[in-house]
Amino acid sequence: MTFDSLLHKIPEIKSVNLLGIEAQALMVPKERRPYLKVDDFISNNPRYSAVMMLLYPKEQETSLLLIERSNGGGVHSGQVGFPGGKYEVEDQTLEVTALRETDEEVGIKANQIEILKAFTRVYIPPSNFIVQPYLGIMDTTPHVELSVDEVANIIEMPLSTLLDDTIIKEVGLQTSYAELIDVPAYIYNDYTIWGATAMMLSELKETLKQVL
Repeated sequence: MTFDSLLHKIPEIKSVNLLGIEAQALMVPKERRPYLKVDDFISNNPRYSAVMMLLYPKEQETSLLLIERSNGGGVHSGQVGFPGGKYEVEDQTLEVTALRETDEEVGIKANQIEILKAFTRVYIPPSNFIVQPYLGIMDTTPHVELSVDEVANIIEMPLSTLLDDTIIKEVGLQTSYAELIDVPAYIYNDYTIWGATAMMLSELKETLKQVL
């Protein structure tokens, strides 16, 4: 959809009810379903992080920024995700975390981004993190400067592509909760987007469909 069309929908996006784990569950296999309710895992003493789902204009259309993480040997190395990272005490809030990490990873400054709303948290069992996604928007195409230690590439997905059900496929993957299972994933430009990122994308997609 055009970016101008999206701008006219901003008040509705800010006020629309989130679809929560109902929408997230559309992109998880049955083996992952026991981990959908974040509050069930507070007793695990999880760490906290935040990510930025950033919308912006790209040649008049609306794009969504994703990143391919560098292969640094971590649990999520090489995977596709959103800019973001671990909460630090000096951040004060998780919103600050999302903005700071977006700056550190892709060079987009906090004052360029308007936060529209917080989305539903996701629990990530392998790393014992609770992740808080935020939906942000900026009115220009970002100039990106990658932190090469953390980010291998950026992926600019048109919002119209996310809203297209044909990019959802079942793929066989080895996961933390099963050796080899069929996992729902978004396939875009040869990237396989699954797990927590797919859950967040699913809630974003289903939420926006209510107003677009």
